[in-house]
Amino acid sequence: MKKYDFIIIGAGSVGVPLSYYLSKSGAKVLVLERKKSVGQGSNKAAIGGIRATHSNPAKIIVGKKSLEIFEKWQKEHEIEWYKGGYSFVAYDEEIHKSLKNLVSFQKSLGLDIEYLERDALVEKIPSINPEGLLGGTYSPGDGSASPLLTVNSFYREAVKLGAEFVFDSEVEGFDIFDGSIKEVKTAENTYRGDIVVNAAGGWANNLQNLAGESIPVKPDVHEAGITEPVKHFINPMIVDIRKTSDSANFYFYQHKTGQVIFCLTPKEPRWGFNINETSTFLPIATRRMIELVPRLKNIRVRRTWAGIYPMTPDGNPVVGFSKKVKNLFILGGMCGQGFMLGPGLGYYLSSYFGGEKSEEIDVILKEFNPYRSFESTEVLK
Repeated sequence: MKKYDFIIIGAGSVGVPLSYYLSKSGAKVLVLERKKSVGQGSNKAAIGGIRATHSNPAKIIVGKKSLEIFEKWQKEHEIEWYKGGYSFVAYDEEIHKSLKNLVSFQKSLGLDIEYLERDALVEKIPSINPEGLLGGTYSPGDGSASPLLTVNSFYREAVKLGAEFVFDSEVEGFDIFDGSIKEVKTAENTYRGDIVVNAAGGWANNLQNLAGESIPVKPDVHEAGITEPVKHFINPMIVDIRKTSDSANFYFYQHKTGQVIFCLTPKEPRWGFNINETSTFLPIATRRMIELVPRLKNIRVRRTWAGIYPMTPDGNPVVGFSKKVKNLFILGGMCGQGFMLGPGLGYYLSSYFGGEKSEEIDVILKEFNPYRSFESTEVLK
């Protein structure tokens, strides 16, 4: 039986970049995926936003590295990377004050961000509705890319470096002896690896259950949509974190190819794996979108879809070795941000597994510890 240095379970936004960086470091890597190809879980439902604009220091560190990777990656791979920026807008006083206070902390961690008062923000986003606008953050280094193009390019490069992928291969159990996984079992085969990585996205807790443990990752369904392409007129991703009677927050941007892509967080979480679309999403989402950018009222929506956000209680990932199973590494709970965090996490974790020590890695493992208290909530989750 062939033995691997790493067995990664899940070929999505996080598992595939990790397979690339581990293979680049010389490790023998196997990726097991229950779907028929890469990126067929939450990745293909992602809307493509990439930011380092967070309130958690580890997310900022990882986000900054991801942005650096995406920009360099575009030079060799067409992934539709576009540095359009992000703007969290404020239409009420509480959000206005909260965002202003947060900017100083974000700047202390090296973020290229500023808080713009109303008139200055309207200059940056001329199409935004100025009525009631107090201001907002502006981070020009953030951007967007195609999730499907990105994950497939990482997959191709990982394979070139020797990574092996087995599709249509759902993990059914582990052979655990003396506190470690000795074999990973699927319906067709059994595999051996020194370290097993749980990168199963919304199914991470189900997988962890096979090892006799639970992790606080729950699947939460969100819906999204895309319009017809039009001439570019919106630059940053616009995020409105106001809570309304029927939704928690809303965000949208204009893709490099001209389409406007949008997503909404429902007022009440939709726990579970049912990704059927609802009849309520589009009326709520389009109303919020037109309120923010009235010019959008004449653009036609092409399609909508739903995907899974693997949520944790505090809105931050769970990253670290299991206390119950010594060689099982947990890499989950991305809270709908696996696409933007995946490349950065792959880079840092490859260094960590290779024995490298750094302040960045220490912060990541501390902040994303699977056994933390989960008391502090990510403000911009």
